[in-house]
Amino acid sequence: METRDLDGVVRVAALAFPHHFEDRGCFADRLALHPQGCFALEDAGEVVGYLIAYPWRLGSAPALNTGLDALPEGADVLYLHDLALDPRLRGRGLARPAVEALVRRAREDGWPAISLVAVNDAEGFWRRLGFETVQDPRLAEKLASYGEDARYMVRRLPA
Repeated sequence: METRDLDGVVRVAALAFPHHFEDRGCFADRLALHPQGCFALEDAGEVVGYLIAYPWRLGSAPALNTGLDALPEGADVLYLHDLALDPRLRGRGLARPAVEALVRRAREDGWPAISLVAVNDAEGFWRRLGFETVQDPRLAEKLASYGEDARYMVRRLPA
């Protein structure tokens, strides 16, 4: 992903997550801080999907639509912030290869796990990709901002 892709990323995000708005600056911060975890899926030069991941702390999640000045000290997990596709492309099997590519990269980089917050009733989707739901009362308030169906999930990456 490059800076020129951000308008397309915002467009796809608005389509994929209409109840979880994040502005361009939110995506720009993550791209600037961890470009190796940001990928744009293009079709005929148009951004039709994206994946954004960056180092974070296991057992926590960043607030929605919040800028980041820096990545957290002592990051111990790769946090999958978003995986989004233009709704017209859903069901074509494009998400699994993107996630598996991220898993390979995370293993190569030595991350022990990938975490995420599942929204839009996507818990089953993420389970099929090897993620497990983690119940942690300390996350309840943060998860509430993501919606009542939000679930904190982790995929362990054995060496």
